[in-house]
Amino acid sequence: MLSASWTSWPNLFCIHLLLCATGAVSEKFLLAPLNSTVLQGSDVRFNATVQGEMEFMTWTVRGNLVLIVANSNVTTFSNQFSARIYSSGDINCVEFTIHSVTRRESGPIICAVLGEYGSKTAQLYVQESGSVTIMGGNMTVVQDQEVELQCVTSAWFPIPTVSWIQNGEAVDSNLYNTTSMADGDSFNSTSVLKFLAVRTNTLECLATVSTLTEPQSSSVFLVVVPKPTDWTVLIAVVVSIGGFALLVLLILGIIFCYKRRKEKQLNYQDEMSRRVRTQSQISGVNAAGQRQGQVNTGYVPEGQTSVAPSELTDSGFGQANGSSVFEMHGVVTSNQAVNGYSGADNTVDKSGFKKHRHVTIV
Repeated sequence: MLSASWTSWPNLFCIHLLLCATGAVSEKFLLAPLNSTVLQGSDVRFNATVQGEMEFMTWTVRGNLVLIVANSNVTTFSNQFSARIYSSGDINCVEFTIHSVTRRESGPIICAVLGEYGSKTAQLYVQESGSVTIMGGNMTVVQDQEVELQCVTSAWFPIPTVSWIQNGEAVDSNLYNTTSMADGDSFNSTSVLKFLAVRTNTLECLATVSTLTEPQSSSVFLVVVPKPTDWTVLIAVVVSIGGFALLVLLILGIIFCYKRRKEKQLNYQDEMSRRVRTQSQISGVNAAGQRQGQVNTGYVPEGQTSVAPSELTDSGFGQANGSSVFEMHGVVTSNQAVNGYSGADNTVDKSGFKKHRHVTIV
């Protein structure tokens, strides 16, 4: 156990507490501060001021007796706790200290003085700072690209306040969203920042609790490169113009083909009309030529020596019944005269027939 002796140098804070008293019996014993919030790992102090004789004082942390002040001695049960005693006249002040406080000491701190003074209770709150990390590290993005950064805080108590800084200026809180969840007796948080990359800059994520003199932070360097030329609009314009030109060419081609087809149809109809007229003319000439000739009804094939009576006509043939001889009157002469051809072949065979061959040229 450790002990400490009384000192003649008064604690100014103890004197201030005593001067604030009204003089009533209930104010002869003061404890301050009644609420204390500290960061884990730091030292926390409570001061008890007693006006008059003080024989016995105890300090209890979360229900555990940790220190006793009796007469001129201080007895402690752990090196984590200590006390210093200051006196000035009939004013006595005890400074109670918890070294390297942890969250195990959070809770009620009770100081009791023997006699009519009674006890006083203060509350101790211990905060804990954890880690801060921006996921992904330094980044290189294209200009006007949407960037998403995640800042993760771990092992904080209570829930930390998270904020962002861009190039030394605070980022609008509407650009990021922070969520937290419990992890045992501490909290983890995730803050997501979204923005459009305009220029190269530095981004910081800050996390803090009320007892931190400076926030914990993590930073990344964001490199923004110019975006490549966007050919989309130009390609769209070229494609549109090309499509329109193809459509025009297609329409012109259809019109041209239609005209050629019409021209061919007209030429074909003209040709057919011309051929019909020519054929009509030729047919007329042939009909006229056919009307100038006569049928040679007197022609007898070679080897035939008689003609049946039914074969005789009114053209001048005469033949006796049962005779093998017939006569032709004026056939040769008239045919020769009509056709203008005198080169007939007239022969008489042994039986007395006169054969006549006549060729008609049309």
